[in-house]
Amino acid sequence: MSTLPTEFERTDIGEIQIAPEVIEVIAGLATVEVKGVAGMSGGFAGGIAELLGRKNLSKGVKVEVGQREAAVDVSVIVEYGNRLPEVASEIQRNVKRSIETMTGLNVVEVNVHIHDVIFKAAERVEEIEATHRVK
Repeated sequence: MSTLPTEFERTDIGEIQIAPEVIEVIAGLATVEVKGVAGMSGGFAGGIAELLGRKNLSKGVKVEVGQREAAVDVSVIVEYGNRLPEVASEIQRNVKRSIETMTGLNVVEVNVHIHDVIFKAAERVEEIEATHRVK
């Protein structure tokens, strides 16, 4: 599989190409739609882009695209209290469905990498307040 734009389909009036970045954005959006996903885990470069004010919609997503197939890796942060296997399975289903519906590509695999678990903001505030109360 290639990570370069590939000829996807030739029609009688020209050819259609879908850049891998488009598939990354579709996969990223499909991932954050899933209940229990707190965010994407993108690493150093993604963090700098966000600090500079650019929203990277493909943060935490890596794709390999062939002529008719795609393989996707997503790295996520999950909210505490959710069953990790259920969240990961739902991510796989949603990413596969979204890419196949929007592009016509066959998604052969969706690998989910859970990098962290975080508390929801309200729970975190209560936790911090509880640890700083005077006894």
